Amino acid sequence: MKKLIIFGTGDIAKLAHYYFSCDSEYEVTGFTVDKEYMAGDVFLDLPVVDFEEIVDCCPPEIHKMFIALSYTKMNKIRAQKYFKAKELGYELATYVSSRCTFLTDKPVGDNCFILEDNTIQPFVKIGNNVTLWSGNHIGHDSVIEDHCFISSHVIVSGHVHIHKYCFIGVNATLRNSITIASETLIGAGAVIMKDTAEKGVYIPHRAQLFKMTSDKVKL
Repeated sequence: MKKLIIFGTGDIAKLAHYYFSCDSEYEVTGFTVDKEYMAGDVFLDLPVVDFEEIVDCCPPEIHKMFIALSYTKMNKIRAQKYFKAKELGYELATYVSSRCTFLTDKPVGDNCFILEDNTIQPFVKIGNNVTLWSGNHIGHDSVIEDHCFISSHVIVSGHVHIHKYCFIGVNATLRNSITIASETLIGAGAVIMKDTAEKGVYIPHRAQLFKMTSDKVKL
């Protein structure tokens, strides 16, 4: 099995360890973080190494790496570590769940994390360092560029182009043939019907507390 080092010791790193260990050709051999974030030298019964020392401890000739970070600062923190790992000579691993419906013939980029129950239709292109949490629909001929995070149950219709550094929240819906500009933030439940503005933030109306209590509502 191929040896894998995971960058991170948070929830996403914990999940990455599970998915890579149970459903891939990789053996996770340890974790790495920046020294100031080291809470100990063991995580999930595996060693945690200072990122400044990782090349000496786990050389890139033997190990691959996966950057298991979230969408903080519109994915730019994850992107910074992605580029730093590549500078150090690491090849970055991609995980595509065996429980994903994956119909495109286009190769997926590196450091992608594509979880279960995603439906990825034919002719979809997915760039580098993209996270697709569980249960999304990515419509035919759509493009997702580098360093994006799409959370769960998002509907991306056909021929949608999502540019770099975007975040799309749970249950958002994107109509067909639109462009999502770079660094767009789309909130949970938003319905996007036209092209977005670069760095635009799109928040839907939220549910309001009804004046009547539930025991007075006739069901």
